[in-house]
Amino acid sequence: MLDSMKTLLKEQYSINISAIAPQQGGWAALAYKATSESKHYFVKVYEKSRASTAKLTAHIDRYVPIIRWLVQNSQLEGKISVPLLTNDGCYKYEDEHGIYMLYDYIEGETIGDRELNGKQVRQFIAIITELHRFGAEIPFASGWMKEQFDVPYTDLLQKALSGDIGYMPDEVRRLLAAYELPLSRTINKVKELSQRLQAGELKMALCHTDLHYWNVMQQVKSEQLILIDWEGLKLAPVEADMMFLVDKPYFNEFLNVYRHTHADYEIHSEALLFYQKRRLLEDIWEFLEQLLYEEQGEHTFNYLTKELKAL
Repeated sequence: MLDSMKTLLKEQYSINISAIAPQQGGWAALAYKATSESKHYFVKVYEKSRASTAKLTAHIDRYVPIIRWLVQNSQLEGKISVPLLTNDGCYKYEDEHGIYMLYDYIEGETIGDRELNGKQVRQFIAIITELHRFGAEIPFASGWMKEQFDVPYTDLLQKALSGDIGYMPDEVRRLLAAYELPLSRTINKVKELSQRLQAGELKMALCHTDLHYWNVMQQVKSEQLILIDWEGLKLAPVEADMMFLVDKPYFNEFLNVYRHTHADYEIHSEALLFYQKRRLLEDIWEFLEQLLYEEQGEHTFNYLTKELKAL
C-alpha cells in the first residue's frame, strides 16, 4: 500500500516521496504523512470498500472550486484546508481501491476532545462569521448544494425497525428494539419539521455543516486555527452550523461578535431543532449502515448505542 502510494504521488503529482507513514484518520477516511526532500504532505484516502465513501466524495469536483475561491476572495486564506491539484489539474485521483486527495501538511494538532481557549474561540468565531458572509451570489452553480431539508435515511431507519432491511445481527436488532419508541418519535418529528421548513423561505449562506473540534486544527508556529474536511459544504440556513455552537460556553460571545457582521441574525428555532435531530438520525443510520454492510467491531456498536441513548 505505501509503496503504491509513493508511485501514485510521483505519477499524479510529480512529487518524489522519501517516506510515508499512517496518521490518525477520521471515521470516514485513512490518512498518511508523505515526506519529500523539501516538505511534508497530507494524503487523504477514501476507501471504495466503505459504504460512506460514495456520499462523501460525490461532490469533490463541485465543492473544492468553491473553497479555493474563498481562499482568494475572503478573509479565510490560511484558515481553511484546500487540496493540491494533480498534474492534470484535478482535485482528486481515483483508482479501483480508493479516492485520493493531497494537501500541504499542517504542522499542528487537532483540537479534538479539548476545549478552545480564549484566543482559539476568537479565531473560530471569525472563521464562521466570515464563511457566512457568502451565499448564492458566489460565481458557481449552487443548486446542487442548496438545502432541501430532505431526510432520505428516515425510511431506511423505519425499515430497520420493522426488520425489513435484510440480515441484521441479533445484538443490533435487540438494540434497535430497545429504542424503538424514541427513535420512531424522532423520525416523525424530523419529517414534520422537514415539511414545514420546505414550505418556508429561509435565508441561506455557505455552511460547513460539520463543526466539531475533530475538524479544527491549530498550527504550531502561527497558532492559527484551520477548519478542515469540507465534504459537507452547503448553502443552508446558518443553523446548520449553529447547532454545533449553541451549547458552547462562549455562545453568547459568539453571537455578540457574529452580529457585528450579521446584524439582523436571530436563531430560527425550528431550523435549529431540525438540524439537531436530523444529525442525530444521520449518525444513527451511518453507524447502523456500517454494522450491516461492513466488517465493524465493538467500537461501532458502542457508538450506535451512544447515539440511541441521546434520543
